Amino acid sequence: MTLLNRDVDYAVRALVYMVKANKPTVSVTGMHGAVGVTRPFLRKILQKLRKAGVLQAVKGKGGGFALARRPETITLRQLTDTLQGPLKLNDCFFRKKLCHAHASCPLRHRVAALEKRLTADIEAITLRDLL
Repeated sequence: MTLLNRDVDYAVRALVYMVKANKPTVSVTGMHGAVGVTRPFLRKILQKLRKAGVLQAVKGKGGGFALARRPETITLRQLTDTLQGPLKLNDCFFRKKLCHAHASCPLRHRVAALEKRLTADIEAITLRDLL
């Protein structure tokens, strides 16, 4: 099981690069090499973050992307929710469809408790923490 997918990994790298660059805007061309991903794929990730309100897009000469909020207000959970959907660990382990014991399954309840703790921990990690 992969907890964080590659889109989240690249997004974190790009956002950290943007903060460290300390410029009003950063172009995709300027950061794709440092992030380690192709320009089109990085642009796609950054556009999703723009739609989620994490980034602003600046068009024209000298354009690119800029943080829409301060690094301490951008959480890892927001990135995961935006780029891979909510973390979900509590699907049935034994079948693809939910079984008749779904509501009373002791394993499902334990995994749900793990999911709740994990989600809280991911919510507590900010972009500022990753610098």
